[in-house]
Amino acid sequence: MKVLFVCLGNICRSPTAHAVFRQKVIEKQLTVETESAGTSAYHEGSKPDNRSIAAGNKRGYDFSKIVSRKVKPNDFQDYDLILAMDKENLKNLRKICPDEFSHKVKLMLEYSQTYAEYEEVPDPYYGGGAGFELVLDMIEDASDGLIRHLES
Repeated sequence: MKVLFVCLGNICRSPTAHAVFRQKVIEKQLTVETESAGTSAYHEGSKPDNRSIAAGNKRGYDFSKIVSRKVKPNDFQDYDLILAMDKENLKNLRKICPDEFSHKVKLMLEYSQTYAEYEEVPDPYYGGGAGFELVLDMIEDASDGLIRHLES
């Protein structure tokens, strides 16, 4: 199984999902490959945002070796599940996704239990530290839900 997490610039939400989910599948001893990407190339080659790293490091998540990249056409074939952080990125993914792979593209919070009233992981980039903590909470919850889904 291969999962790709996607946001706009691939420096806040999707690398957080990448780091969190990667750690959770290791702890569960599951064989799942994880990666993250952005629908834009604004930050291509950059490390995740320092605020994402700081929030994640406090909870034991490793962001090393995560570098921003743009979604590639072959990602739709190569990954089994492509999870967008919000509706705008979902829309952008669906525009470029070949029809035969459209079933793979979903919203991350479809797997959330605690944050069921939300549809999107909010972009914390222009906010303060509390936004990064909320994003981390939401991603941890959705990651747990995704693992339950994969195990069933």
